[in-house]
Amino acid sequence: MKRLFKRSYLTLVLLFLYIPIVVLIFQSFNAGKSRAKWEGFSLRWYSALFEDQAIMKALYVTLTIAVIAAVAATILGTLAAIGIHAMQKRPQSIMMTMTNLPMTMPDIVTGISLMILFTFSKIERGYVTMLLAHITFNTPYVILSVLPKLKQMNKHTYEAALDLGASPSYALLHVILPEISPGVITGCLLAFTLSLDDFVISYFTTSPMVQNLSTLIYSKARIGIEPTLNALSALMFLALLALLLTVNHRAGKTAKA
Repeated sequence: MKRLFKRSYLTLVLLFLYIPIVVLIFQSFNAGKSRAKWEGFSLRWYSALFEDQAIMKALYVTLTIAVIAAVAATILGTLAAIGIHAMQKRPQSIMMTMTNLPMTMPDIVTGISLMILFTFSKIERGYVTMLLAHITFNTPYVILSVLPKLKQMNKHTYEAALDLGASPSYALLHVILPEISPGVITGCLLAFTLSLDDFVISYFTTSPMVQNLSTLIYSKARIGIEPTLNALSALMFLALLALLLTVNHRAGKTAKA
C-alpha cells in the first residue's frame, strides 16, 4: 500500500509538471489561433516563427547571452570555487555566506541594484549590461556546483602532481579539472538554463531596444500570446531535452568506465 501511494504521488507530480508542456506542444500544431478549439494539424506557426524578425532577434539575443554568460560564469565560478576550497575555515565560511547571499535575495532586488549600479556608472543599458547581469547572478550557482566535487577529491592529488614535477597551471588543467568536470558541466548547464529563463533581472538591466525572449513575451502578453510563441517554446523544450539526454548519456558512460 505504501509503495502504491508513493508511485501514485510521483505520477501526479510528473503529470502536473509535464501536462502543460504537452498541451503547449500540441497547440503549436493547431492550424487556428484559438487555444480552446482544434482546427486541424498545421505547421503554419513554425513557418511564421522563422519569418518573425522580432522573435528571431530576441532569440539571437537570448542564445548569445546565455552561451557567453554560461561560459564566463563557469570560468569565474570554477576558479572561485578552487580558491574558496583552499581557504582556511573562517574565511571560507565568510566567502560561502557572501556566495549564498545573492541566491537568497529576490530577483527584483538584484535587478534593481544592478540597474542602479549601471545608472550610477553612466553605462547605457542594453546588450552588454544584460550580459554582465547574467554573468553576475549565474556565478554563485557554478561555485555551489563545483565545490562538492572539490571536497570529494583527494586533497593530496594536487600536491602529488607538483611533487612529480608538474607546474601549478598544468596540475590545474590536467589533474584538478578532470576530477571536478562533472560539477563544472552541471554548473555550466545550470547557468545556461537560468540565463534562458530569466526575466526580472533582464527587465531591469536592458533597454526597450534590446530584448530577450522573456522580455519580448512579457510585452506581447499584454496584447495576447501569439501561436508562434507556442512553436518557439516547443522547439526550445525539445532542444534542452536533447541536450540533457546527451549529457546524462555521457555521464553514464563515464561512470561505467
